[in-house]
Amino acid sequence: MSNTRKNAVYSLILIALVAGVYFYRQAQTPPPPSGPVLVTLAGQAMGSTYNIRYLHPQGTNLQAGIDSLLEVFNHSLSTYEDSSDISRFNETGEVRFRYPFFYPVLERSRQLHQLTNGAFDPTVAPLVRAWGFGPKKGLPSRPPNVDSLRPFVDFTALQYDPQGVKRTRPGITLDFNAVAPGYGVDLVAELLRTRGATSYLVEIGGEVACRGLNERGQVWTVGISNPQYEEKGGEAMQAALHVRDQALATSGNYRRFYEKDGKRYAHTIDPKTGYPVQHNLLSATVLAPDCMTADALATAFMVMGTQPAIAFSEQHQIPVFLVYDDNGQAKTYTSPSLVGEFVKK
Repeated sequence: MSNTRKNAVYSLILIALVAGVYFYRQAQTPPPPSGPVLVTLAGQAMGSTYNIRYLHPQGTNLQAGIDSLLEVFNHSLSTYEDSSDISRFNETGEVRFRYPFFYPVLERSRQLHQLTNGAFDPTVAPLVRAWGFGPKKGLPSRPPNVDSLRPFVDFTALQYDPQGVKRTRPGITLDFNAVAPGYGVDLVAELLRTRGATSYLVEIGGEVACRGLNERGQVWTVGISNPQYEEKGGEAMQAALHVRDQALATSGNYRRFYEKDGKRYAHTIDPKTGYPVQHNLLSATVLAPDCMTADALATAFMVMGTQPAIAFSEQHQIPVFLVYDDNGQAKTYTSPSLVGEFVKK
């Protein structure tokens, strides 16, 4: 056999071997996903936990970006971090914003403060601390002097713009714990959207935002805790809702309270009276286009009480689910627009 023919034969054998290896590797490599991939994440955030489920075309894990975002968020708005922007404001009365999170919360807080006639007011911070529900927790040995603290609850004593905020008189401080978690949910949801997630459920500390459908092609389902579960037992979940491209937040006094001398002190402080609320509303769940709004309104309803909350929600067409005590029995109020969204047991 001539060298030319030998080279040709060797070339054909080599091509056959390369092709064989290629097709073998193709057979061993899993095919690319035919649709979006479900990603499930969990972690710590804002003194609580988060649980996130989203569908992504490539199944990209976005946890590093989420954790970085929430860490910077704390540098802006956490009262538990001494060097945060909000802590520096509370200490000095003026701060230039280092991060882009403070101003949107201030502006939305102003709008909701006006809308709720002061039921939502983040300048209630001095009273929250005095009653033992701030960063330094613990019921004081004696009730605080409420009359001396109420003058420091005044949202109109703030001057701010997108660059910074200052108080116009001493003693005004801020606590965004009734609105910041919801805003954190909104920011994570925005990150997921910009990174290609086609649908998601984001939950941080019980506040939730949903978009699209879950991995089974169904509307996302969100559970609402039974506010009397730990005290009276029964079902752990009061109800479960289908949430369609909306946010949901629940506020209640069933986990954060103190008892002293046979009296219960709830963590929800009425900005007008200066005292922990005393009424029969056990929990308020609010649905809204964004979680920051839902979070703040849920707190405002807990300040108002059952009947004022119902009247307000009907007047402003805000979907709510309220659980209240009626002579020792838990009863509920549901906005008409939500009736068909409950998951049947």
